[in-house]
Amino acid sequence: MGRHGTIAGRKAAQDSKRAAIFTKYARAITVAAKGGGDPEYNASLRVAIEKAKSVGVPNDNIKRAIQKGTGELAGETYEELSFEGYGAGGVAVIVDALTDNRNRTTASVRSTFDKYGGNLGAPGCVSYMFARKGVIIIEKEGVDEDKLMEDMLEAGADDMVVNEDNFEITCDPSVYTDVHSALTAAGYELASSEIEQVPSMESNPTDKSIIKQLRKMIDLLEENDDVQNVYTNCGIDLWAEEE
Repeated sequence: MGRHGTIAGRKAAQDSKRAAIFTKYARAITVAAKGGGDPEYNASLRVAIEKAKSVGVPNDNIKRAIQKGTGELAGETYEELSFEGYGAGGVAVIVDALTDNRNRTTASVRSTFDKYGGNLGAPGCVSYMFARKGVIIIEKEGVDEDKLMEDMLEAGADDMVVNEDNFEITCDPSVYTDVHSALTAAGYELASSEIEQVPSMESNPTDKSIIKQLRKMIDLLEENDDVQNVYTNCGIDLWAEEE
């Protein structure tokens, strides 16, 4: 199974269990809006709004998040943080966060690593095993492969992998918003669209106790209001192993 073979189901499972999912998306909008509050002229903001709407964030919440980013409303100042370390079994983990309190977030992430057999490391300790890429997933049903290939190359994407149920398009982060916007404008429904840390080498744990620890650690990290994304180089679907 490809790395994104179950991405739609996995994303739905993540989203349903996040108690503060609206807060996470609102923070992303606020940060994007610092570059300008009009999505027509701020592609990053446009993409952030699209993602928020896709999970049902109300328009009022989106409007307030934009106004906080542009300074029209008072609000917190969010700092982007990235943590690197190893989970149980030596699986490499990168955690991206947006926070208004660096010390709180650092302590929480470190505690979560420690609790489930991992250890937080220094910057660069695992990032060399990952490449930052724009990754867009489009379900196969009703999509012409040749036309999609043509459209994605014209938009500036680099590659397309054909998985069992979907097409996985990758691009350089510098053109991600352009590719996202072009494919959306062309009428494609994007099952997933993110700038991700894509592993160049994988770890494949087989011990059930290690798999359980990894799953619990990632679950707890994703439930943290400050955490935006968690990436690992685990080559198996941890949730498929859940009993």
